Amino acid sequence: MNFRPLGDRVLVKRVEEETTTKGGIIIPDTAKEKPQEGEVLAVGPGGRDEDGEYIKMDVSVGDRILFGKWSGTEVKINGDDLIIMKESDILGVVTR
Repeated sequence: MNFRPLGDRVLVKRVEEETTTKGGIIIPDTAKEKPQEGEVLAVGPGGRDEDGEYIKMDVSVGDRILFGKWSGTEVKINGDDLIIMKESDILGVVTR
């Protein structure tokens, strides 16, 4: 199944965090929080201004982003746990 977000929404897959600390301590699954970093898988065409023209999205497919802890709606597509969120829920793009 293919999915294309509408409006100013994006489809995001969470990036898994490391399971060990820098000191070598293994973190059990029960102590881990859901990561707030993800990769953009699909982007909608953008929101519309008062004249009905599209406003270009600031993120694109493949960007690594940070988002709020309670942002978006969790969905399951093709067996993958993904998040659909508005572009305004994105806090920033991660560059390395």
